[in-house]
Amino acid sequence: MPTKICVTLDGGYVRALCKQSNKPPKDPRYIEKIAHACRTPEEVIHRIMFYDSGGFSGTAKQPVSGQTKQFTANDKWLHELSYKDLLSIRLGVLKFRGFVLNPARIPYTPGQPLTDTDFYPDFEQKGVDMRIGIDIANLSANRSVEVIALATNDTDCIPAMKHARRSGLQIALICFHGFRPAPELLAHTDFRRNIAWPT
Repeated sequence: MPTKICVTLDGGYVRALCKQSNKPPKDPRYIEKIAHACRTPEEVIHRIMFYDSGGFSGTAKQPVSGQTKQFTANDKWLHELSYKDLLSIRLGVLKFRGFVLNPARIPYTPGQPLTDTDFYPDFEQKGVDMRIGIDIANLSANRSVEVIALATNDTDCIPAMKHARRSGLQIALICFHGFRPAPELLAHTDFRRNIAWPT
């Protein structure tokens, strides 16, 4: 019988690597291809878990002018992704943490006053690693799969990885071509699975 596998993708991490590699970071069809590239021919996908957060919608005062800036999220791609076969979306929350000065303006040059364009909005994703951990714990409890293919570089996932291995599941850490995973993650992985970017 084929080995049952759950593909677990940390969306923020995957999208960041896509951008660095000039791949489409929010293309549902391409993300689906990435997920299927994470399995071997001897494995059958039980489910694909994609963890991310929707965009930020809201207002904030800009740091220099004090004028209100409107942020509007477009999460159509996430809705399209949720319709893919075997795919389940797990959403965290994107928090606005304020405006950050562009490093190019440090140190400050006298006579060149700062403007709003010298700052960029800082967002923080919350709740994603917790959801990954809960799902790995559930997979470990119900033994619905034998292997978890995990694409992340977040060391907060290590306790969940250790729990899965103690429960008899195997962890395959997905390593994208040209990028090195955190050594701490490799220490709690059964297999390092190198994959090439799909065409």
